[in-house]
Amino acid sequence: MLNLFNLKRLSWRSDTDDGKQKVALSATEVESIRSELADLEEREAHLKARLEHIDEILRSARLSGYLQMRTRWTALPGEPAPLDDSEVDDWLPRFVVLQGPCIFLYFVSTDLSPLDSTLLSDVVEVGHMPCHTQEDDDARYHFYIVTRQGLRYECSSASKLQVDAWVATLQDECKLGSDSTTLDHLSDTSK
Repeated sequence: MLNLFNLKRLSWRSDTDDGKQKVALSATEVESIRSELADLEEREAHLKARLEHIDEILRSARLSGYLQMRTRWTALPGEPAPLDDSEVDDWLPRFVVLQGPCIFLYFVSTDLSPLDSTLLSDVVEVGHMPCHTQEDDDARYHFYIVTRQGLRYECSSASKLQVDAWVATLQDECKLGSDSTTLDHLSDTSK
């Protein structure tokens, strides 16, 4: 946008009769400016559509936010157990949205279409994973989602509240029992 009105491209002359300055442009300069304006208007329309899409998603989503994620496949019967890859740093940031009957994974929040999606009816297990401390002494809280196809999403966040909200919401939406909720309920009734 700043290049649009670059002073090197415009020739200025002063009109002293009315105290206003006028700009003299050649036909090619005018056509170039019109072309740049059309490109900017097209880009503005595209960005406006993306913003409206984000607004629509966030208004109708039950839960959304950025999580660090990685995927794993569970071993099939007869396959050897997967290697311990806890030291592998293959976590990728994803914008995750729980909307309707699906979990949608976006590369960034402004994407118009998701990278991946999973039906809540395919989710068979949701739970917490152990907390890890990174090299910079920041604690990361983890949870996992397992589908009936054997795909395991491992999710991570620096916020324990965010992880707890995802686990509780997914367990509720998928009609899965929570061991911690059951244990809390049993300890409350025994008092």
